This record gives sequence, C-alpha cells and structure tokens, in this order.
Amino acid sequence: MRGLKIIGLLFLIGGGFYLGNKFPLLQKFTNSEETTNEDETGISGTGSTSGDSLSHRRTIAPVTYLTNSEEATIQLFESSAPTVCFITTSTLREDFWNRNVMEIPSGTGSGFIWDKEGHIITNFHVIQNASKIQVTLSDRSVWDAEVVGHEANKDLAVLRIKADQNKLKPIPVGQSSNLKVGQSVYAIGNPFGLDQTLTTGVISALGREITSLTGRPIRDVIQTDAAINPGNSGGPLLDSSGRLIGVNTMIYSPSGASAGIGFSIPVDEVNWVVSDLIKYGELKRPVMGIQLLPEQYASNWGVEGVMVYGVEPNSPASKAGLTGVTRNRFGEIEAGDIITGINKKEIKNTNDLFLTLEKYKSGDKIEVEFKRGDKKQKVFLVLESSTKFK
Repeated sequence: MRGLKIIGLLFLIGGGFYLGNKFPLLQKFTNSEETTNEDETGISGTGSTSGDSLSHRRTIAPVTYLTNSEEATIQLFESSAPTVCFITTSTLREDFWNRNVMEIPSGTGSGFIWDKEGHIITNFHVIQNASKIQVTLSDRSVWDAEVVGHEANKDLAVLRIKADQNKLKPIPVGQSSNLKVGQSVYAIGNPFGLDQTLTTGVISALGREITSLTGRPIRDVIQTDAAINPGNSGGPLLDSSGRLIGVNTMIYSPSGASAGIGFSIPVDEVNWVVSDLIKYGELKRPVMGIQLLPEQYASNWGVEGVMVYGVEPNSPASKAGLTGVTRNRFGEIEAGDIITGINKKEIKNTNDLFLTLEKYKSGDKIEVEFKRGDKKQKVFLVLESSTKFK
C-alpha cells in the first residue's frame, strides 16, 4: 500500500513538471495568433517572428461582376470557337544523299467549317504546294483533308474532311454589303500556332484593295485593327452577332507581326466563290472568249483600253465579230480591237475588265464598246462560262 502511494506521488510530480514546461509553448502559440492582423488591403501580417507560412496568405477580394459587353464577348467566343479549326500542311522532300522522301512541315493557318458535309474554308496561300493537309477541330480531333477547289485570284480554297456530322458546327454567315466603319469585329484563329485565340477590334475602313498571289487585285476588302498575325490566315472575321463577315487574309506590317492593319476578304465575295468551288472545283467566270495583249506591250503601243490579242473559235467575241492581232498580206502586224467600255463602264486596263465581268454571270448580255483603227464601235454579246474555253 505504501508502495502505491509513492508511485502516485511520483506521477503527480511528473505531470506537474510536464504541464509547467508545456504551458509557455501554448501561451506563445496563442499570443502569436492574437497578434496576427489584416490591413484593409487584405494582406495578412503578424507581430511575431514565428515564420508561420499561413500568415502570408491573401484574402479573397470581393466579387467583381462582368460587364454586359464582356459577357457578350465571352458568349460569342464560346459559341463561335467550335466552328474554327487549325490547319497544318507539309510537303514531300527528297534527301539529296540517300534519295529518301521525307515529309517536312511547311506551314500553319486557320480555317472554319462551312457546312455539315465537312467543307472547310481557308486561304489559298495556306495550302499552296502542300502535299499533305491536316485539320484539327476544336475538340482536338485531327483529320486528313483533301482539296475540293481553289481560286488563287481570290486567295480562297475549299477543303473537305470526313468527320462525323456531330463534330461539325457550320459557321453562321452574315453579309458585308451593309458593314459600317467603327463597328466591332472579332477574329478567331491560330496565330503562331496558338489555337483558339480571340482578338477584337473595329472595322477601320471599307473598300480597300489588296493584291492576290497572282497579282490580281482583290477589291472591297475589309480593313480592321483586330490583331491578325501569321497563322490567322484563313480564319473568320465575325460581327457582334457571331456571323461571318470576312476571311482574314493578310496584314500590313514591316516586321511580319500585327501592326494594327489587317485585311479580310468580304463574305459576299466568299459566298459566291465558295459555292462554285464546291460545285465545280473551280470558279466559273463569265467570259467573252478572248486573249488579251499583255499590258507591257499595250503600254508600249500607247493603248488606252484593253487590246484583243486573240479570239476563241465559236466564242461570244467571235460571234459578235471582234478581232485580235493579225498580220496583213505584207507581213505587217495590225492591232486588234481595243475594248474601251462595257455597259457604259470605262475599261482602262486588264484589271478593270476582269473586275467588271465578275459582276455578271454566264448567259448575261452585255454591250461592248471598242475601237477598230480610228473608229469607235459597239456590239452586243452573250457571256459564257469559263469552263467552256480551257
């Protein structure tokens, strides 16, 4: 019994010693918490030197609600992004030493889904000279693409992928004839390979003219300050309703990067070009059935207008009696007819002629004003499709 008392006494002494040593630590920890404070900025601080990492956490600031404009932009991107795709191209190259054929990545660009049949629209220069084309949709699925048709003069091309229809969300199509300078526009594309990138801006000007890869002018182009960089080519330019109003095609920049001047092919032109490319694989232009004297020679001769160099047999021009450059019985070159107007519109050069004819379709009847020698004459002819004269 006496032994149990001694053990109990030792227990009490040991417990008191333990609590006496533990209490200062608890007190120190409590004091450290009590001296912790927050200033009005939400930054936590402490008066102690405990080094507790939790004391450096920031508090969450009050919620800032999005503006109506921001919410509209977010909604536009979320609904439009699935219509935009990423295009990569490669070319085949033969190794000089072992003659092995290698596939070399050659470029990237953007495009968008035109319809549920898998047609993809992009720029011609994006896929030019490519031996292999792949399209990456917004869900990251990758598809091999075939070229349905292209028109270099308009810098447009139509591809096709064999994807399930549930993966294809066609882009809504608007119109460009009623656009206004100053209205908001949005570009979605893959600048520098960074897919699904949104940039915003306004229409800076309308009716601009740029030069295609073939040297032909593309008129009525949209100018925008929305950032367009390498890789954006072929992507859509959208209005605030998320409708297609243009195809981004080029930038004006000494450095090659965006300088606030980008150009888009207007959707009204895209619509009729794409329709022909899908249906025929090429653009069916209305033609007169003539070959033109190159402008460098025409300028040397002082020609004011467009000189006919040759006439296709059984063509509209042939039936109307137009004549090209010939040689007389003495071997001397005689000038062809010089076209100076179509339906009262003055024709000064080759570009004037092509752009004027684009406003008509096969089967339309036009009045052609021309000079033969010193005499001014007029004839009527019916335009025919360019596919007839190949």
